[in-house]
Amino acid sequence: MEREFMEFDVVIVGAGPSGLSAAIKLRQLAIENDKELMVCVVEKGSEVGAHILSGAVVEPTALNELIPDWEEKGAPLKTKVTGDTIYLMKNEDKATKVPNFFVPKTMHNDGNYIISLGNLCRWLAEQAEALGVEIFPGFAASEVLYNEDGSVKGIATGDMGIGKDGEKKDGYMPGMELHAKYTLFAEGCRGSLGKELISQFNLDQGKEPQHYGIGIKELWKVSDEQHQEGLVVHTAGWPLSESGSAGGGFLYHIEDNQVVVGLITDLSYSNPHVSPFHEFQRYKHQKVIKQYLEGGERISYGARALTKGGLQSQPKMAFPGGILIGDNAGTLNFAKIKGTHTAMKSGMIAAETIMAAFGGDRANDELTEYEANYKASWAWRELHQQRNFGPAQHKWGNFLGSAYAFIDLNIFNGKLPWTLSDPKPDYAQMKPADQCKKIDYPKPDGKLSFDKLSSVFVSNTNHEEDQPVHLKLEDKSIPIDVNLEKYDEPAQRYCPAGVYEVVRDDEGNNPQFVINAQNCVHCKTCDIKDPSQNITWVTPEGAGGPNYPNM
Repeated sequence: MEREFMEFDVVIVGAGPSGLSAAIKLRQLAIENDKELMVCVVEKGSEVGAHILSGAVVEPTALNELIPDWEEKGAPLKTKVTGDTIYLMKNEDKATKVPNFFVPKTMHNDGNYIISLGNLCRWLAEQAEALGVEIFPGFAASEVLYNEDGSVKGIATGDMGIGKDGEKKDGYMPGMELHAKYTLFAEGCRGSLGKELISQFNLDQGKEPQHYGIGIKELWKVSDEQHQEGLVVHTAGWPLSESGSAGGGFLYHIEDNQVVVGLITDLSYSNPHVSPFHEFQRYKHQKVIKQYLEGGERISYGARALTKGGLQSQPKMAFPGGILIGDNAGTLNFAKIKGTHTAMKSGMIAAETIMAAFGGDRANDELTEYEANYKASWAWRELHQQRNFGPAQHKWGNFLGSAYAFIDLNIFNGKLPWTLSDPKPDYAQMKPADQCKKIDYPKPDGKLSFDKLSSVFVSNTNHEEDQPVHLKLEDKSIPIDVNLEKYDEPAQRYCPAGVYEVVRDDEGNNPQFVINAQNCVHCKTCDIKDPSQNITWVTPEGAGGPNYPNM
């Protein structure tokens, strides 16, 4: 069956902050200049915001530029930061509050808002549609289309109604081709098409490998006595410090007696026995965190990888026929633990660059001027100023790394005449299991800590079960013959959703590697952290995956 196609001026993959900002800016510029412009956004989630997960404390810089009257238009930025504290956790009972003077200035949150990024994206989608943008939720972009000259022609959405056996079921629907003069890829961290394009066009040539963390987050409802609307708490140290792993926690008080709590585990950790999910469950029992959650109700759970390599790891963003924007290109500022404003700005710059190209009747060529436009922006200057924060954390740990950041940022304003290097990929950091200490994680109490399956349940994750597994093994023997033998198959632990299991017979023999793909929350950690780089995450059928409310 031949695929139908639709023609647009610009196709955008992903209805996150960068993709929606690009769409809005394109239509704003078209209306200002009385130009016809067809813009389409394709989104794999069942609705806009369904797959969006972030802390999130948002700096409104980019939103102020894009929609200056956002407050009058009802943007869901309701909770201003009113308190900002950082703790160095020593163990479950002890934590030291870091004096404000010693905090790197990038981590101060004056003028910022605690929000649900999913709700912000839903609102941005409304603004985009009001300007004439077409948004197609529930359709996963599964394939990059190329012209004969090798330039990007657009994308194809995935076929619907294919069984596990690869055969067409009743109700089979072939994917739709979306052709464009330019295509923007705004898939978020470790986008499957972005990964292909980086390889296809050698966009990472001369760059350091990208670095990642996995962020695990819960939304809680708490009592009036526990709630302090506007309070921001960040932490470093325990429990990750016990295994020599890096990362940090957060706890934010938003409106309606809700508290956001989460833990980011750097995926550079070396001990294969580490389970980011179980580290997060322990984290909630720490005295500082526990006081705000005890007796409350967990409402939702989610997990998502995030890019944290900074400018050193940022690939070339433009290529023939398209641009990588947002976290697909690694625009997150890890020194601020924020990426929404920089992602939005990258999309806005892409829109301005494309509109200028349309003025010259160009199409499907390489927008080489994008790099210069990006480098002239405050987003690039901000990332350049704070480029050494992540490598310093990896080299010297949270305490010494933060001390370096204080000197670099607070004293020298990021102008020290060197750029630190972090050349080893996260997956290559893992040591053999027999060289590392095993970790005995406590059982969940069902009050503050929980198991993986009950957590996946409250993420509202759902996939059509009779479809091809979207977690592809390049070599099906590696999980048992290599990863189990050498690393005690860490996929059992780094996955925060119980997707991967090693199952044995009644005698404890004959291990089999099992993939429970229906549990997948689309965090992409397996694609990043597998020490053999044997797992590839591809898009399942559109609308599958989590359905995050207010996350």
